[in-house]
Order: sequence, then C-alpha cells, then structure tokens
Amino acid sequence: MPLSSYGVLTAGVVDRRREDHEDSPHFQIELADESGTRYRAAVNVKSQESPSELLYLVVEDFRHPVVDLLSTVPSGWTPLAPGPGGANLDYIRGNVLDRAAMRPLPPDADGPDNDLADLLDHYVQRAISDPQALLHVFGQRWGPEHISDKIFGFAPGNGVHDVHMNQGNSAAFRRDDGVWQDGGLLFQFPGASQWVAIFLAFQSQAWHTDDVDGHAIDGTDPLPQPDGAAVMRIVAALVNPVGPAPERETVTVINASPEPVDLTGWRLADRLKRSCPVPAGPIAAGATLTVATSDGMQLGNDGGAITLLDPAGLKVHGVSYTSDQARREGWTAVF
Repeated sequence: MPLSSYGVLTAGVVDRRREDHEDSPHFQIELADESGTRYRAAVNVKSQESPSELLYLVVEDFRHPVVDLLSTVPSGWTPLAPGPGGANLDYIRGNVLDRAAMRPLPPDADGPDNDLADLLDHYVQRAISDPQALLHVFGQRWGPEHISDKIFGFAPGNGVHDVHMNQGNSAAFRRDDGVWQDGGLLFQFPGASQWVAIFLAFQSQAWHTDDVDGHAIDGTDPLPQPDGAAVMRIVAALVNPVGPAPERETVTVINASPEPVDLTGWRLADRLKRSCPVPAGPIAAGATLTVATSDGMQLGNDGGAITLLDPAGLKVHGVSYTSDQARREGWTAVF
C-alpha cells in the first residue's frame, strides 16, 4: 500500500544535526513555518540493505513544472493526493531526474566534503544563513505527537520522513510502494533566483515500476546505469507551435546507439499518460525522427513531461519542460 500521509512541508530551516547510528543513520533538519510550528525532517543517509550507500543527485539549477506548482503551496504541511497534475514528485513518471546521473555516496567518512551528510550540510547551512530561503521537503508526515521531539526538543513532536524514492522497493519495504509519492529536498533561494534539488534513492530499488501500485516489474532490465545511456533519447519538442489550438505539437527523438533500432510498437506519453505511437520501422544509428503528437497526447504550455516507452510499455527516456520554455510561440525546447 502507498504511504498513508504523503505531502510537502514548506518552511524555513532552523537547525541541523548529524547522526552516526550504525543501523539507520539520518541527517536531521529542524524547520519552522510562518506560524512558528516546528518540524523535523529525518533524511536517510544509509540503507539498511546492501549496498548501504544511497544514490544521490544534486541539481544546482533545478527547472521543472513542480517549481511553478510549489508557488501556490502555503507555508507548513500540505497533503498531496497520489496522481499526476499536482506538486507531487515521481522520479520515474515526472521525469524529475536522469537516473544515469545518480551516484552512490557513503553516509559518513573522515575528512570534509566526501560523504552524504557533508553534502546535505552544505545546503542546509546555506539555508539557515539566508532568512529568505525556504526548504520544500517531500515525504511522509508523522505527528503531531504527545511528546517533545527526540532530537531538537520542541513540542509537540512533528515532522517528515521517507525523504527518498518510494517505489520499486525490495520485498522488505514493498508495503511502502506507490506512484507520485517520492521524497526529496527542494531548496528555494529567492535572492539568487535559484532552486537546488536533492534526490535520494536506495540502490536496492527498481527503476521500472507498475503504474498502479509502484511495485517493481519483474523480469525487466534496470534503467541505464551511470556508465551507460538510453539507446533512444528525446532531444527536442515543439510545445507551443504558431497558430491557434489545437496545435501541431512535435517531439524529436534520436537513436544514440551505434546500431539501427526498430521503433515498431514504441510510444510517446505526456504527463497524464496519454500516449501516441512512434512511426514503425527502423531508425538508423545517429538518426533523428520528429513525431507529431496524436491520439489525444497533449503538451501543455504550463509545463509538462514527455516519456518514451518501448513496446513493453517500459520507460526508456524522459524529459520535462517548464512554462518558461513553452512560453514563446514557435520556439523548440531543446533537452
């Protein structure tokens, strides 16, 4: 079953603390919303299963439709119902990251700037020192409790955990699987007009998951590892063609491999999973193909996602675009 209370916490950062428990260490962050309510974000830095190092990705200039949606989210805790179209995170369906760019990092190591706790501390300290900064924490809510917080001592105890990918889990944690309920940290620095995103996942998690329950799909190959790349990639999209609606939107794909690829049965999908076929037949190595959307697939001008699916319906590659990229009529967004 999915997480029982998924959502996003929007608040200022007050304090932080590192933990070194051998079984399940966390990086603890204390936050306060505009009303003064205190929260604790418990961020995993080590897996209970082997390999123990978490996968991480930092995006220093994060641009994604979720950023625009967060502008409407009030201070404090906001519940988010599972499904596309909201401010939810889904690492796979929302195309918020490139799996091939994620790297493992130890939870704690001697020396500066060489472990996951150091990385988190860098951005958290920056947020503490910036009175305008906000942190948007995606995950599962706990509390309010009838006791004080065990780490920072504020009362009542209250906070967010599961601040990581929450689908494709191994058998021990399969009960937490779900779609559109992934965790993450989005730092907003208004003075610098900058968003910094930190995404976390366990190496034991699968990257092909069922669209209904988020369980790993048995017998599927993993998405590209850091030393690989998708055979077929989306490289551009004409989201806002010249002229009145309905417009003739197009998506351009490239065969990045050294061999021809048969595209029979392949499809493109938008953020709401509406899809259209890719023209059948082979595409030569290094060649591009521009596909006109059809069958109800739509690329909205307020931002969205585009996913390339193989004949089995598995994600091969995906991109996202913002409202700013779609704003200028007739211009092609390049990924």
